[in-house]
Amino acid sequence: PASRLAAAASALISCSLRMSVRLQRALGLTPAASQRSHAGQNEASSPRTGPAFRMMMVLLFVYVSIPFIIKLFPSIQAKLVFLNFVRMPYFIDLKRPLDQGLNHTQNLYLEPEAGQKIGVWHTVPAQMWRDAQGKDGDWYRSAFTSAHPVILYLHGNAGTRGGDHRVQLYKVLSSLGYHVVTFDYRGWGDSDGSPSERGMTSDALFVYDWLRQRMEKTLPLYIWGHSLGTGVATNLVRRLSERGSPPDALILESPFTNIREEAKSHPFSMVYRFLPGFDWFFLDSITANNIRFTNDENVDHISCPVLILHAEDDGVVPFHLGKKLYSLASRSSSLSGHKVQFVAFPAALAFRHKFIYRSPELPNILR
Repeated sequence: PASRLAAAASALISCSLRMSVRLQRALGLTPAASQRSHAGQNEASSPRTGPAFRMMMVLLFVYVSIPFIIKLFPSIQAKLVFLNFVRMPYFIDLKRPLDQGLNHTQNLYLEPEAGQKIGVWHTVPAQMWRDAQGKDGDWYRSAFTSAHPVILYLHGNAGTRGGDHRVQLYKVLSSLGYHVVTFDYRGWGDSDGSPSERGMTSDALFVYDWLRQRMEKTLPLYIWGHSLGTGVATNLVRRLSERGSPPDALILESPFTNIREEAKSHPFSMVYRFLPGFDWFFLDSITANNIRFTNDENVDHISCPVLILHAEDDGVVPFHLGKKLYSLASRSSSLSGHKVQFVAFPAALAFRHKFIYRSPELPNILR
């Protein structure tokens, strides 16, 4: 309501003005400091009209404006959550995984909905790379009948399925004997459409079912989610568990509890986190876009083994959120009887948010 917006504006501006005064004092721009430091100078050269003061006022205006812009246009906040417009690395041809060093990978396109395609990569186990050379789609589809388990990888926000740290993980998993299937959600990479939590989950369910139809029923199928992809992964596994067909295991790399807690802990929110109305300006704008990614609620509806991997020096999804999720999962009644494991990677290893694939212990952990 307008009254609440006005109250929040008043509180935010009041707080900003206090910060402005402190900054002026620190820069020697208060009237008293001006008189001392500019004694004898022409009054026209007052620091209140100088470039430093003008720059400070511009920054203050931008600082105060951003919360109101996001509140008035919540779609901006959705873009900041998904970051699907950020393509890293740039200028790669997703139709050619070979260019990323994946010479045993097929690029293909699936249609979760009529007229909407998503880009998919299928990397076969490293033991099959020689046989894979020069093969077509029929060969890759038949490879699912080999005696190798499959991992469906759900990536996080920003970038594409061709991101470097993702490619390095595919290589590690392939070397361990897994098929790795990954895809770009609608709105990412070369996939059609625009992103939403519902659409991402729907795409993941479609690819999962597509895999199950092509695999030997006795072969394991695991779901691996990273960062924002952990939210898609728990959404997916919850739906699979509720229909009585959960995967063989769920692996969560750098997970959070829910998107509100993650957004509040994210480094980007640091400059606004303690200001009045932070939740209303920023977090409610996320909810207004129907973005929730409630991993903490989903673990109460999952019925398969769960493995959580988290680096202590993760600067994007704080370690304590992964630990909190593990605590909730270990007490979940639906996970009773299933193994729930948490593996922490010390800060000294410098794995941060996306380099856990470098751990020499990963093969033993997955076994």
